Amino acid sequence: MRVFAFCLAISLAISVPAGATPRRVASLNLCTDELVLLLAAAEQIASVTHLSQDPAESPLWHAARRYRRNDGSLLSVAALRPDLVVTMGGGARDRLRIAERLGIPTLDLPFAHSLDDVVVSIRRVAAALGRPAAGEALARRIAALRATAPASLADTIWLGGGGRTVSATGLEAQWMALAGMRQRTMAGDRVGLETLLVRPPRILLRSDYRDGQYSNQQRWLSHPLARRVRGASAIPTDGRRWTCMGPLLIDEIIRLRRETAR
Repeated sequence: MRVFAFCLAISLAISVPAGATPRRVASLNLCTDELVLLLAAAEQIASVTHLSQDPAESPLWHAARRYRRNDGSLLSVAALRPDLVVTMGGGARDRLRIAERLGIPTLDLPFAHSLDDVVVSIRRVAAALGRPAAGEALARRIAALRATAPASLADTIWLGGGGRTVSATGLEAQWMALAGMRQRTMAGDRVGLETLLVRPPRILLRSDYRDGQYSNQQRWLSHPLARRVRGASAIPTDGRRWTCMGPLLIDEIIRLRRETAR
């Protein structure tokens, strides 16, 4: 194993000139898959995770299936000799240390907590890929949404499986505000059926993530109150786009604006 690591490090050092645009990019996280698939040139992508190739997890699955899949580990992409590995969250510090020892450049993004964080991550990935113009194009679209955000926000509850909702001050709520929705503050970020009956929101934004899957959480969403609340507009939303809360939400916010304007 040590001999393999030593040889791989030498081959990478020889083949990757300092400061060169990466030619073999591997993503080890579903959310960095999204950024790489949206920003990289097709010929730059060496591998993405198996999650992005799953239609239940990502709307980009069709594009993702053009590339080799990995299981999110450095070992699963090492043989591809990537000259850039993109990941998120900094949880696997050992993985980053191994990459450093092998001479594999890495970009480890933090989790986004605001729309500004989303734009920063877009620009960082685009710069690392040598494609800043692609990053600026997405950043401009987000800026345009923010500049034209509705002044009046409708009382809204984002509803997921098992009564799960989102924080009224979190990134999800910031995206919702761009569609004219104000996420209601809910204790423990949970919604009870009683709340939907007694204090229905103006808009029930209902995630369709894994819709139709047999589980207790999905069975909860099948309840008539979770599907249709008296006095509320029940609007479905593509739950896959909310997993990473990144640029895949741009088109969804535009669609939701049209829905709320009806």
